[in-house]
Amino acid sequence: MRRWDLGKPKDKFSGRFVEGRIGVAQPRVAVLQPQTFMNDSGRAVGPARGALKLDLDRVLVVHDEIDLPFGDIRPRMGGGLAGHNGLKSIKAALGSPDFARVRIGVGRPDSTDPELVSAHVLGKWRESKADVDALVDDAARAVEAVVRGDIEL
Repeated sequence: MRRWDLGKPKDKFSGRFVEGRIGVAQPRVAVLQPQTFMNDSGRAVGPARGALKLDLDRVLVVHDEIDLPFGDIRPRMGGGLAGHNGLKSIKAALGSPDFARVRIGVGRPDSTDPELVSAHVLGKWRESKADVDALVDDAARAVEAVVRGDIEL
């Protein structure tokens, strides 16, 4: 939101919401950061989509992905949910898994134990601050490219 200088977000749709243009003569966007638990993200996304009257192909979900190595960023249209409970919630709220995504690789721990996987996803970064900052910047550039239509999904 700060990157595009969209202004101060408002509490709306069970999240932090702001809309505006991503730059002069650039597309309008609405950005929603759900304030629900991650597993209940659809409770924010569904009502926002309805209120904004967005076609499903205008929805872009940015999310972590443990099945990608740390630092990999992969935009795509639709696809499976890979056990991601936040995506399951969004699919249920939108009625379809056919929404655009920017998947941000956070890596997978060396275990399949659900408690260790959960601790990995919810815990502090193991990577350096510089590596995390670079990941955030790369992800933001990927989102901008999708929004501008520079990346075909």
